[in-house]
Amino acid sequence: TDQQLNLLLSYLLLLDKWNASFNLSGVVEINSMVSRHLLDSLAINAHLQGSVFVDIGSGAGLPGIPLAILNPENHFILVDSNGKKTRFLFQAKTELGLANIDVENCRIEHYQSTQQIDMVMCRAFSALGDAVSKSQHLLEKEGKFLAMKGRYPEDEIAALPNCFEISKTTKLEIPGNDSERHLIEVVKKC
Repeated sequence: TDQQLNLLLSYLLLLDKWNASFNLSGVVEINSMVSRHLLDSLAINAHLQGSVFVDIGSGAGLPGIPLAILNPENHFILVDSNGKKTRFLFQAKTELGLANIDVENCRIEHYQSTQQIDMVMCRAFSALGDAVSKSQHLLEKEGKFLAMKGRYPEDEIAALPNCFEISKTTKLEIPGNDSERHLIEVVKKC
């Protein structure tokens, strides 16, 4: 909708403003942020299943904030251990009026949820095995984990802990970005 488009653009302007002082993103030109951050984050929207999502290592709110703007009926929990990043996340939530977001300033392995989590997701967080190990307490059996990766992570997939298996991989096409991008869907089996 027009309102969602305005919120997405307002988010980018806010990110650009804070990035100048707090180095939230390595991308410094706002025009590059459109494809490298916004469109990249929104590329996984069709893969979301459920209504409660945790974005681990959320950083500047990617992919959580753009997805929350696009899906106001769903709930997004943004978890990051860096205080300056969570201050930005809280400011973005407040300025943009995103009532469907909670911000948690802690390490993911220490975060405890009082509600059923449908999916955990991450973008540029850490190696796949490390990410699923640190967040496995949030997923029920058959729970899904979405990891956004650059090149296809064969070595990371081979090193997944025994309780996890790949259920789907998708090559993502991001308008305006020639970089290789993949979405790796992992399912918890035990």
